[in-house]
Amino acid sequence: MSTTPRRQGFATAQVQAGYAPGQPQNTAVAPIYQSNAYEFGSLAEARDLFALRKSGNIYSRNANPTQLVFEERVAALEGGRSAAAVASGQAAVAVTLLALAKSGEHIVAARQIYGGTVDLLQDTFADWGIDVTFVDQDDLEAWRAAVRPETRALFGESITNPLAQVLDIRAVADIAHEAGVPLVIDNTVATPALIRPVEFGADFVVHSATKYLGGHGTSMGGVVVDLGTFDFGAEPERWPQLTKPYARVRDLVLWDRFGPEGLAFVALVKSKYVHDLGPSISPFNAFQLLQGVETLELRMARHSASALAVAEFLATHPAVSTVHHPLLPTSPWNDLALRYAPRGAASVFAFDLVSTGDAERDWEKVQAFVDSLEVVKLVANIGDARSMVAHPASMTHSHLTEEQFAEAGISWTTIRLSIGLEDPADVIADLARSLDLVTDIAIEPVVAGVAEAEPALSSTR
Repeated sequence: MSTTPRRQGFATAQVQAGYAPGQPQNTAVAPIYQSNAYEFGSLAEARDLFALRKSGNIYSRNANPTQLVFEERVAALEGGRSAAAVASGQAAVAVTLLALAKSGEHIVAARQIYGGTVDLLQDTFADWGIDVTFVDQDDLEAWRAAVRPETRALFGESITNPLAQVLDIRAVADIAHEAGVPLVIDNTVATPALIRPVEFGADFVVHSATKYLGGHGTSMGGVVVDLGTFDFGAEPERWPQLTKPYARVRDLVLWDRFGPEGLAFVALVKSKYVHDLGPSISPFNAFQLLQGVETLELRMARHSASALAVAEFLATHPAVSTVHHPLLPTSPWNDLALRYAPRGAASVFAFDLVSTGDAERDWEKVQAFVDSLEVVKLVANIGDARSMVAHPASMTHSHLTEEQFAEAGISWTTIRLSIGLEDPADVIADLARSLDLVTDIAIEPVVAGVAEAEPALSSTR
């Protein structure tokens, strides 16, 4: 056979010259495969790929080679079997729970979870006919009592945002398994560098990779990991999406085809929910997140040590009433933190300023503190290299009701911190200066006969 390349016209050459699909390279670092689609070797190969009889690249809405490296790496760190990366942490939570529960079914979730996830579960899932019961994550009997025949998952965070409450993962996993359903853990704050939920009975892990996995604050992404511990085949009638013929590929049963490899759940997530709804991660973001993962263990050790030093300082300041850090001996979650996260409890935690007793003055006090910070930045994010501050009641959790605020332990004087990689002495000095500014702010007497005004902020919730 002649090896002389066929002569091409200019227009053909400008599109195709110099590249052969599938040609191997020897790069030491996973490259960015910035491609929308992939060339098939034959129509028969394409047919097998679309029918899920063969694994491979089809279209980047479902998966991308750079993304696959990221998925395999996170799955390995979590001790899981397979993973699916998506465009954000919120998307990871959504596609995971949608793959487990459909209209008419039910989820039990901790009420202490992140405010954006509460929005997803109590509003959007309700629109889709999926009922969610929120329970106090520390009340094991509440978890057990909330389970119904139509329950399909239990959901909580290993370490919560913003109060850093530690979930008793093993106890909740046992309750889930007694009910024959999986436990899904959002491990964003802890990461597998500090807590591996698979070691305590969890079945699925989700991450906002935007946070600590990436660590640089530049790229959004999310990932769900199938830990390979839940047997959908034990009660196949409860999981028809996996154990009955998959309608879009005719007679193929996902659990039969992919179950032994630990790929059935991820195949469902990618081929249905990511394919249909489109929350795809870009190849560039997957590449950026991979760079962050390479230094995860080192960064989490620094984050955790610095955060504990900051928490210990805050606990001594007269302007602070409470510090919500689980590794402080005074924390109600100290025993759980020592059991689940002895190497550190990450760097997201909260503290309460001493209240004036008046809602408007509390708001003014919080404003004065936050707006005077210089090293610690006011940013609606956690888990990157910078130290950040947020006010949950007016920002990340502003959609909650007064009752939900009380249940979550959040007040108008609650301030969230995410301690970064700066010199901890600089962070402490910045916080100290701003706390000193508000130490003496106190309530003024209410004028007799004048009713106390309703806080103007209530309109922002």
